[in-house]
Amino acid sequence: MEPVSFPLTVTEPGRADAVLSAALDGLTRSAAQRWLEEGRVTLDGKPLKKNARLQAGDVVVLSPPQPEPIDVMPQDIPLDVAYEDDDVIVVNKPVGMVVHPAPGHPDGTLVNALLYHCKNSLSGINGELRPGIVHRIDRDTSGLIIAAKNDRAHLALAAQLQDHSLFRLYHAVAVGTFREDSGTISAPIGRHKTDRKRMAVCPEGREAVTHWQVVDSQNGHSHVTCRLETGRTHQIRVHMAYIGHPLLGDTVYGAKKPVPGLAGQCLHAARLTFTHPSTGERMTVEAPLPDWFQAVLKRYGLK
Repeated sequence: MEPVSFPLTVTEPGRADAVLSAALDGLTRSAAQRWLEEGRVTLDGKPLKKNARLQAGDVVVLSPPQPEPIDVMPQDIPLDVAYEDDDVIVVNKPVGMVVHPAPGHPDGTLVNALLYHCKNSLSGINGELRPGIVHRIDRDTSGLIIAAKNDRAHLALAAQLQDHSLFRLYHAVAVGTFREDSGTISAPIGRHKTDRKRMAVCPEGREAVTHWQVVDSQNGHSHVTCRLETGRTHQIRVHMAYIGHPLLGDTVYGAKKPVPGLAGQCLHAARLTFTHPSTGERMTVEAPLPDWFQAVLKRYGLK
């Protein structure tokens, strides 16, 4: 396989290793430092040091290492493929499926299913546990997730995440009635100070922006859409709880109790818009509201 190099435009200033790990979802800070130490990241033709400062607008060239042999086993797990070609695959993930192997979830994940479905065609940028994975959605969130079949496509999609041109629209049911029909939440998100499994709005967190709009409100609950401008872990769940409207069933972030028929939060990734890495075409893929989501709407009399 020929080595792949790709430009990445910096949108937020910072240390080179931090900028890389933020731009490539799933690339750890230590992995970014290895790339820098190995001379795989250049600016104006010169290798960058890991503590070099980058400014917004800088264009760095990335030359990722060849993917290592993958220990994760392919599994013949049915996938609801919403779109696929030689560069990308968009999957409508069901509730309950974990995206990549982790402690407690060694198999049965989306990655296991993708390895079987795509054979050897997945990018290796995020390492052996996350081949092809460009972004993630929570286990109990359903809907669209895009994966890259080669490193060039992966870097192109990662750049779109970084410059906010990869649009993701979610449907959710939130607790309470909103005073306004729409709004924007701009509040930084980082790890919770005492519970490291949770995220929280905190001054030292990373920039996070969510745009929301009410579809309908009835019986003390609201059907809303949320468009992500950034993509922080648990962003919609944290932001909606922050403004006093936790997602229905999300007991981790403020909902009072679980809801019968719901595995967790009532959240569905319904629309994904991106620029195709090869053709440059602007594409939109949609996933209809699943039966369980429609049942929740009916239960609360929501449209």
